[in-house]
Amino acid sequence: MRVVAFNGSPRKEGNTARAINTVADELRAREIDVETVHVGNKTIAGCVACGQCARNRDNRCAAHRDDVNRWIEMITAADGLIIASPVYFAGINGTMKAFLDRAAYVLSRGGGVARYKVGTALVAVRRAGGSTALDSLHHYLQFLEILTPASNYWNIIHGRLPGEVERDDEGQQTLRVLGRNMAWLMHAVQRGKQSIPLPATEEKISTHFIR
Repeated sequence: MRVVAFNGSPRKEGNTARAINTVADELRAREIDVETVHVGNKTIAGCVACGQCARNRDNRCAAHRDDVNRWIEMITAADGLIIASPVYFAGINGTMKAFLDRAAYVLSRGGGVARYKVGTALVAVRRAGGSTALDSLHHYLQFLEILTPASNYWNIIHGRLPGEVERDDEGQQTLRVLGRNMAWLMHAVQRGKQSIPLPATEEKISTHFIR
């Protein structure tokens, strides 16, 4: 099995990358390959609400001048997903949000190819705002019906300078437990899909409150 991890930090080897590695080590120890994609140092445009992906339903974004479509293909091909970000003003950073806004909407309109994959989110933070940033990342996973493993605390690790997260003993334990639980869930889902029919899908209903 294979997991693709997206690092939203501008720093390739910063605390967000190190947090991903803690989870990835547990996955690799359980025969799951992990590939990390560095998103945070790219120039990614936000969604312009053109609606082309909803009309085409081909799992592609019409704004094809960056790497988002290639990353969508990687998510589609993978069994699991990690999305990770540093905390900017109590939220995820702008590049990561631009990527996830587009990718999640495309995938939600393209036949549910992300449904019942296993995915998790984590954040690296200096001091405060980690919970709100983590909540924001989880919204994307839930919207796509991706199955999320739990840990023994929220998936937040603390540090300012690169490498400081390695001294956050509780945060490191949280991510180790997360990695083990994610690996177990991935193996369970793989076996379950072989013997238990997937739930019936429904066409998405969209409503609003202006009449």
